[in-house]
Amino acid sequence: MIPVYKPYLTGHEKTYVNECIDSTWISSKGEFIERFERDFAEFTGIDYVTSVSNGTVAIHLALEVLGIGAGDEVIVPTLTYVASVNTILQTGACPVFVDSLEDTWQLDPEDIRRKITPRTKAVMAVHLYGLPCDMDAITAICREHKLLLVEDAAEAFGSFYKGRHVGTFGNVGTFSFFGNKTITTGEGGMVVFRDKVVAEHARHLKNQGVSPHREYWHDVLAYNYRMTNIAAAIGLAQLEQAHEILAKKREIAAWYHEGLTSLPVKMHKEQTDTTHSYWMCSIAVNDISQRQALRDHLKAHGIETRPVFYPVHTLPHCAQAGHFPIADKISAAGINLPSWPGLGREDVNLICRTIASFWL
Repeated sequence: MIPVYKPYLTGHEKTYVNECIDSTWISSKGEFIERFERDFAEFTGIDYVTSVSNGTVAIHLALEVLGIGAGDEVIVPTLTYVASVNTILQTGACPVFVDSLEDTWQLDPEDIRRKITPRTKAVMAVHLYGLPCDMDAITAICREHKLLLVEDAAEAFGSFYKGRHVGTFGNVGTFSFFGNKTITTGEGGMVVFRDKVVAEHARHLKNQGVSPHREYWHDVLAYNYRMTNIAAAIGLAQLEQAHEILAKKREIAAWYHEGLTSLPVKMHKEQTDTTHSYWMCSIAVNDISQRQALRDHLKAHGIETRPVFYPVHTLPHCAQAGHFPIADKISAAGINLPSWPGLGREDVNLICRTIASFWL
């Protein structure tokens, strides 16, 4: 079986984890947390970051630190992973779904404009599968309407818009380091900020609201969202290989582009002024009725795939009326192909030949 993804653990991961064990600093204190945060801030080009235990709590912490809660509306794409929306609901706010753009699969700025109401407090831009959203348009809308901007960059480490790393345009940005992400800590996440005061508030909230001046004094309802030193050790080793990993993934995407050119599929690809990190190399079949049959064909030949996410407005606990034709179409047609950095040219050629054989 060629898996859809697996971690690329070829650096100092074992060495750094063993250092944690030998030093006994295995929990939420230790040198690797500080080193990982520092190097992540340098890589993304932002001054203030804080590590957390996973990508979902990263979004929740971002929303909490911005004061989003009951009575507020947050505009969010319906074509996203459910965590983007679950966290909005967990604050007591109401998600307001917007449709996607057919060429990029990212949220539609014009639909954002149509969905703004007096209760709208924030927009959540999700950089789906590693392709940046149209940040010029989205930031302009947020400035015009005085809205907060949260960037869910869980899938977009190494993605750039006009030379600037995604996640750094909004008031707060979030990243995930789950085992199938471009760089991983096993489970983990990062929250990034433009404002020092907001960053300090987030660090306070993620650490049970403990006072920095009084031992075991907790002055606010808060959370335990801390990353462990072991996870940060893995993350640091991954970050040291980031340029190599990203280059390999772009090479894999180029092989797919070459191998799939003449087939009745459309690849999710880089756009002008963007750098696509290709967290997942994805295609959409021209004929939606063939999507599952193609996936079954690939599985029969030992090739794992994933379907593109269901639009969140169709999920039972998030059900919401509305017309989202592009998101529905992409969801029904889309397939994530194997995209991990260890794939070789022959692996990708085999996958492309197997896809082609479906139509023979």
